[in-house]
Amino acid sequence: MPFLSLKPITGISPQSAADVADTVQIMLARLRSGREEAAREYARRLDGSDAAIEVPPGALASAHRRLDPALVEAIAYAHANIRAFALAQRASVSEFETELRPGLVAGQRLIPVGCAGAYVPGGRYAHIASALMTVTTARAAGVAQVVAVTPPGRDGPPPAVLHALHVAGADRVLALGGVQGIAAMALGLFGLPAADILVGPGNAYVAEAKRQLFGPVGIDMVAGPTDVMILADATADPALIAADLVAQAEHGPTSPVWLVSDHRPLAESVLRLVPRAVAALPEPNRTAAATAWEALGEVILVDSREEMAQAADRAAPEHLHVMARDPVWWRGRLGAYGSLFLGAETSVAFGDKAAGPNHVLPTGRAARHTGGLSVHKFLKTVTWQRASGPALPDLARATAVISRAEGMEGHARSADLRVPGPCRNRALS
Repeated sequence: MPFLSLKPITGISPQSAADVADTVQIMLARLRSGREEAAREYARRLDGSDAAIEVPPGALASAHRRLDPALVEAIAYAHANIRAFALAQRASVSEFETELRPGLVAGQRLIPVGCAGAYVPGGRYAHIASALMTVTTARAAGVAQVVAVTPPGRDGPPPAVLHALHVAGADRVLALGGVQGIAAMALGLFGLPAADILVGPGNAYVAEAKRQLFGPVGIDMVAGPTDVMILADATADPALIAADLVAQAEHGPTSPVWLVSDHRPLAESVLRLVPRAVAALPEPNRTAAATAWEALGEVILVDSREEMAQAADRAAPEHLHVMARDPVWWRGRLGAYGSLFLGAETSVAFGDKAAGPNHVLPTGRAARHTGGLSVHKFLKTVTWQRASGPALPDLARATAVISRAEGMEGHARSADLRVPGPCRNRALS
């Protein structure tokens, strides 16, 4: 049968991308010219804060004193996992040199960027895990300086976020949100070194600021609303599926969540259970999840696991969770996702907070062409070469022939000059 949507999406009124882009363009222009004073004005108007911009090192180091010891322990646990995974990623790539032909040697170097800027969102939730995921990974890559910004809110950044930034190894932290926070890192405001790369999730304005700044400054990705797709067969527990869909929907009213199944009774049971799981949440989570489920929640029925895999490859979700038989088959078959979660015991929430692999992931089907934040984003893979002796005649000849076929005589003569004899003489004449 064709794909059958047991619960189609209704959609939401889209925010005008042109309006966001225009607003961000104006803000960045003012921040380039007005610099710190413009950033302070935006902080007063948009962050609602007139406090000092930079968080003192002592406040970072002492933030743990304001936290429950269980939270301090949990942050340490998550940081250890994230760091261990990032270090393993770093060890998976290496520098090398190889002799392609006698006298022609080439190689690869891995050079960390000089300064990374991490954006840690604020707003509805305290994004402790984002602080750990971004800064820890940059440190594991060997980045010399890591700076961060996070919105101050009315009472300053949450102590748990400050402690996470301290544990992860941030050198300096600004209490500054939104476009002004991104610009502060990119432009080197308030005495920060200008960041070579900007990373971390954020709202539409943060994503647009990163997009407009990209070029001279690197970015991890232009991220949109978070999402999850669950693939489930008859062996899955509908209560777990409902809980996991609602967990992702609580991020906000623009977060898509999908269930794809080849078992109708399971799918219908999930449809009954999701509203109950939503109703059990406190506010404001309940309203956020209810809106997301109503507008962007979808339950799709298919005939086979291959059709389930096809649906996932088309959607290229940020988080892809498989609750079905034969996880080895799924791991080998699926090819378009930000991060893959295998088995009912593996929760996307684990990956979001503490498991180790990074939670800054591609959204909006970008998983078709890129992965998430990793050590590799902070490393420049550069090449080098050295030619001498026996390699020169053939190398110069091939270069000159290709150059002249392209109409680039200057390149051809540059090659000819490297080899004594008639070709060199002609190049000199």
